[in-house]
Amino acid sequence: MSEKGEQAKKLFEQGYNCAQAVVGAYADELGLDFDTAMKLVSGFGGGMGRMREVCGAVSGMVFVVSMKKGYSDPKAVQEKRELYAQIQKLAQKYREENGSIVCRELLAGVSDAGTDPNPSARTGEYYQKRPCGELIKCAAEILEEL
Repeated sequence: MSEKGEQAKKLFEQGYNCAQAVVGAYADELGLDFDTAMKLVSGFGGGMGRMREVCGAVSGMVFVVSMKKGYSDPKAVQEKRELYAQIQKLAQKYREENGSIVCRELLAGVSDAGTDPNPSARTGEYYQKRPCGELIKCAAEILEEL
């Protein structure tokens, strides 16, 4: 059982969005205090601002890898290539395990996709209806594995 996966899932169940849950599980390793980490990725929930585009868990993975292996020199072509290759590898693994990296595709049958900025109430029904907890756990585990 993955410690990071379980930690990320618990964060989601506490009310953090998908990106926050994944990043929160890695905040210490990234050298970020928890509150700063949560603020940095807060807009990535709901497939980026609840537009149901790239899954927030995938965005969280990208953030973690970027913090660990990112570059700051705009001319760092090799480092950019290596980072992009790693991100593509993570996304492919997530896609293989879950069928997509797109929030609205992962939430097939959920009708609140795309235009309503209001977050859904976190009720028991919400958690039963959505696969997000398991998707977040999967993303954190992929990071841990790769």
